[in-house]
Parts: sequence; structure tokens; C-alpha cells
Amino acid sequence: LTICLVCMKSLPVCSEKELTSCSLQVLSARGSPGRYMLALLTDRHCSLAFLLQCLKKIEHHEAVNFLTTSVMVPIEITVQPQGVQILEGSCVMLSCRAVGPLGLNYQWFKREDEVPGANAAELVLSSVAPSQEGHYICRVNAGEKCVFSKWAHVRLQPRSQMLSEGDTLCLECSAQANPPPQFQWYHNKQPLAKANSCFLKIPCVTTADRGTYSCRVFNLYHELLSDHVQVEIGRNGPLFFIPANIYVLFLHYFSATDKVALLMGNMNYLHHRQLRAPMADVYELTNLLRQLDFKVVSLLDLNWHEMHRAVTEFLLLLGRGVYGLLYYAGHGYENYGNSFMVPIDAPASYTSEHCLWVQEVLQRMQERQTGLNVFLLDMCRKRNLNDDIIQQPGPLKVTANIVFGYATCVDAEAFEVNKDDLSNGIFISFLKKRLMEQEKVTVMLDRVAEDMGRCELTRGRQALELRSNLCERRALTDRIQAIDCPVMASTRNLQWSIAHVLPESRVLRFDCGVKVQLGFAAEFSNIMIIYTRILEKPKDITSCSAQLSDFTEGPEIDLKRTNQESLRDAGSLLLTMDDRLPQEQPRLYTRLCALQRLKRELSFTVCLHYQYTNLDEEVLERQTVTVGKPLVSKLNLHEQRLLHDLRASLPSLEASLTESAESYYYPHAVSPGSASQRINEPEETTSLEFLTSEELPASKSLTHAGTEKPFKFTSFHSF
Repeated sequence: LTICLVCMKSLPVCSEKELTSCSLQVLSARGSPGRYMLALLTDRHCSLAFLLQCLKKIEHHEAVNFLTTSVMVPIEITVQPQGVQILEGSCVMLSCRAVGPLGLNYQWFKREDEVPGANAAELVLSSVAPSQEGHYICRVNAGEKCVFSKWAHVRLQPRSQMLSEGDTLCLECSAQANPPPQFQWYHNKQPLAKANSCFLKIPCVTTADRGTYSCRVFNLYHELLSDHVQVEIGRNGPLFFIPANIYVLFLHYFSATDKVALLMGNMNYLHHRQLRAPMADVYELTNLLRQLDFKVVSLLDLNWHEMHRAVTEFLLLLGRGVYGLLYYAGHGYENYGNSFMVPIDAPASYTSEHCLWVQEVLQRMQERQTGLNVFLLDMCRKRNLNDDIIQQPGPLKVTANIVFGYATCVDAEAFEVNKDDLSNGIFISFLKKRLMEQEKVTVMLDRVAEDMGRCELTRGRQALELRSNLCERRALTDRIQAIDCPVMASTRNLQWSIAHVLPESRVLRFDCGVKVQLGFAAEFSNIMIIYTRILEKPKDITSCSAQLSDFTEGPEIDLKRTNQESLRDAGSLLLTMDDRLPQEQPRLYTRLCALQRLKRELSFTVCLHYQYTNLDEEVLERQTVTVGKPLVSKLNLHEQRLLHDLRASLPSLEASLTESAESYYYPHAVSPGSASQRINEPEETTSLEFLTSEELPASKSLTHAGTEKPFKFTSFHSF
């Protein structure tokens, strides 16, 4: 971010307003200052050389070295032609064009095998034989880095065959895919009954069998259509062509129809130890997942009902082939192999009836036919002696797409590191360094486990446990290829965006002539920042400020921290928007939490305090502002919905699909246990002091310049 902003300041094509807009992109749902800057450069038709010139001007040698010596930044890489059909014995040339800052090296491949001597931008195939049919790809290298072109398909024109009427017509369509492909043959665009294999055999052909034949190849995630085959039957016999083999390119990569994530962090418990790490953990994980194109809903401090409703809304975003990720940080426990997430309103002696059952959530996710289900549980897994109920989860479909990443082992605790105002859980401290790697999910988590195992601080206390039945090489970095119903995709996008709508910035005009800007920013999906700024004031007014008061009932607001001059003073330890704004534009910030409890439109009063030059008394003007229901409050998580209402909500998302939605069961909370039950008392492990922070991943949230205070190592998320 710092690099981007410094570069922006050095660009003559960017105004101060655009620089501020770049800074504020970090507050939007999918915002990125770096991407915004690059898009701005693109709009100005700025070249890579111009960016390098700016980096050299500010003497950012590391960035210059990265772009010029160690990595290739291709502007364009294409292969022409991408599909070609030629006669046997003909000649064909494939051409790869790549542009980058360095000299480039080329290597052509025929599927997985290198083509000997094919080290130029052009690949010439002379006198093409059947053995040279197939898919070709070009790898372009610059130093140790490389990129691949798109696939090019070379195939021979099918040969004609002559048969007499009454003979057998045989067509074959070969395909390779994972999961295994399914087939459906068509005659004149109509599906043929029982024609569901790679072979189509029609004995004793007649004139009724003439026409066009084709084959549709599909699996859970993709589908392709073969070439059309024209069959004519006459006196000289039927003339037909065997269609070219279909090679399904997604053998080498996987994609998601969409990516959605629900992140829940519980900190401020009513009857249990307060936690610190979930806020920083959810915030950092949110930013990383957004860079991977996940639609993220991030929520802090949910009660039992709100957690259940949040999961229900999360399920609405899932569908066939979607990657679903659920992360929870807070108190938790595990009994008899069943894991439970503890809401903030759980009584002192809570049982499974007061918590959210992880295995039930998994079962409901599986019913949505997702492509990948990832659970990251950052909580303790100690036994809850108050809970003697052995839950029996229903049968799961065998989909081989489940990955569990437990922050700690069975009957062990998870820990957080406390230092200054911010905290990180041990798990996220290591996970955030690996999450962006283009590796299978289980491989990435294995590396996180190895990193944790090398840390002296956690050795013998906390170790990541991985459980998985994932049989495919699916990664969180897989691209999105939306092939499902367009109505379904647009509905999913709308469902997610509903929970991330911010009120539009507005300008308030007061009778005294003062203009006040009212702005909004999202810290989490249920936490919003409101700021006020004086845009214009008459010359006879010496001082003025716009303060907020009289908020609608529902959200949590710390009155002592309202209308503060910095975000930190307002309670936001993560956002640093005020540090990047011009100092001549002072603002007042107010932080609103628990927006999920807002039952009606949010309204508040803007109080303008000002003083004239020749008067000693302060003057006050008021305006009432209504901004609707921002962010997650639109989902109405506070509503008590009956079972039949919940059943009706799920099919509405997939009304355009032929499959029917499943019904779901939601348990209801019961009264707290009797007084004879053992009270769940959280434990605090003896503090460990160590001299340096080298044993933990480097992080601004963990280390602060000029500080020599030892870390406080405390029990994290224990019941």
C-alpha cells in the first residue's frame, strides 16, 4: 500500500482527489489500493516503463529489482491459432507472442511432454501425422519465473467411410476428465434414448437415421460439445465422419463456479473470558480471501440466534461447484468427535444446546452440492464436562470435498498472543503467510502445520490438525468459472451484495452556510465507521465541528468514543484511514457495532457546533439524517424465523433450477442448565516471556517499533 501511494504522489496524471480515492479503496468490499492504482494507470494509457520510472524516481530499489530482474510481467501472451483442423500431411504453424521487460525464453509442450527443439516463439509442424494430433501449450520463461499460454488444439480432418444401407453406424467420442465424464448423444439436436456412453452404435441404418449427430460431455463442473457429424444415406451408402476426440482441458486445473466465505469472530462474551485475537484474525483473513476473489461476510460478536441466521444466509450463497469456506474464532469445545462453536450469550454452564454444532453445518453445506468445503476452526477442543449428550450427525454424501483445519489437537487449547492493543491467534499468525500459495488446500495447511511445529513457543502446546477427504487438487487460488445458470449466479451476487451496501456519502447544508460531508466506511460486515468533515464555512465563523448523537436503538455505540479525531480513539485499531488523509482536512469518527441488531432504518442527529467571530457563545444547529439499513442489517438476522419460513427461503434462490431445495432443521435454544452443573471457567496458562519475536511470523499486529514488552501467552478460546 505504501509503495502504491508513494507512486501515486509521483505521478503527474493523478490528482489529490484520486490519491485519496485510492487510499479509501481498502474500506470497500472488494477494494485494493494497489489494483485501483494499476487500473488508474491503465486508464491513463501509462506503460510499464512509466511505472518503473516512477519507482526509480522515489528510489524504491526493491520494487524496481522485482520488476526488472526476477520476474516477468507479461503484458500480452497469446497463441494463434488456438484451434486448427488440417489434412493429414499438411503443415501448420503455432505462434506464441509474449511481451515483457526482459528477453524471454520459450518451450513448447504437447500435453505434458516437451517438444524437442521447440524453443522459439513459433512451432512449425510439417507433414502432420496422426501422432501429432493433440493439445499444445507454450511456456514463457524470464529468469526463474514463468507463465503459460492458452492451449492450442491441432487435429486432423476426419476421414470419410462408406457403408451400405443395413450396415451398422458406429460413432465414438473420447473424453478425459476428473470427475469421470458422462455422455449424451444427440440426433438432429434431440437426445437419443439410452445413448449415454462414449460409443454410439446403430445397427441396420435406414433413411430415418440420416441427419446431424453430436455428443455432449459433462461432469459436475464442466461440459463440452463435440463436433457435429453429418450422416447421409443414399444409394452409395451412408457417408459419415467420426468426430475428433474431445480432450477436456480441466484435467490440469480446477475452477469454482463461485467462492464465498463466512468469517465469525466472538470476543466480548457475557459470561466468559473476553478474547482479543478474533478481531484482528477475522480482519486479516478477510483481506486475504478478498484478494482470492472470495465473497466474504465478516461478523464479530454474535449470539446464538445470530450465528444460526448467519449460517443460513451463508448457505444461500452456496450452490453447485461453489467453494465454501467457514472460519470461526472464539470459545469452543469438542465432545466425542463433535465440535461446537460458543456464541457470546452462552450461559456459564453451557451445553451443545446453547452452541452451534459444526457437523450439522457441514451436513447442510454438503446438501448444496458445493465444489469444496473448508472449515477453519480457531478454537479450543477441550472436553466440556457439562455436556453428556452424544450427538449423532446424519449421513453425509460421499463427495470427497471436505477439509477441516483445526487450530489445535483434540483435548488441547488454542492460544493467542497479546501485545499492545492488537492480538493475533497463533493459527492465523502462521496461516496468513501461506494462504495465498497456489497449492492444494491440504498441502498449504500441511505447510502451516510444519511452520507451527518449528515455533518454540507453541511446541508441545498447540499443533494444527488437518482432516480431509479431498481427492482432487483443489486450491483456494483456483479461478472462478461461472458455468451455472446465469440467473443463479446473478442471484448469488445480489444476495451477497445486500449485506455490503454502505450509505452513499452526502453533503449537509446548514442555515449558517456551513457544508458538512457525511461519509461511511465498513470495518466488518456488521461494523461501520461514520465520519463528518467540514467542507465549507463562512469567513465570519471562527470554528465549527459536526458531531453525531441520538442514534437509532439497536447497534452498540460507546458514547465515550463517539466523535473522535482519530479512528484509534473511536475504537478501530485496524483501519488507519486518517493516517493517509491530508492533515488540513480534520474529521470526526464514530464506530457502530452489532449492526445485525438494527431493527429499523438507521437514523441519527448531526449537531453542528460553531462560533462567530464577534460572539463568545457557541451556536448549535441540528439535522436528522436517515441512511436506511446498512451492511448486514439488511439481512434481519435478529428476526425469529419459524421452521417453515426457513424452508421457504432456500428454494427462492434456486427457483430457476430444476432441482428442488432441501429442507433444513434448526434447533432452538433451551434454558440454561441447573445450578448443580459445573460452571465453565476459562483457564489462563502461565505467562511465557521470551526475548525476541523471531519465533512468530513477522506481522505489524505482533511487533511494534521501540517496544520491548514481552508477549503475554494466554489460553485462547477455551470454554
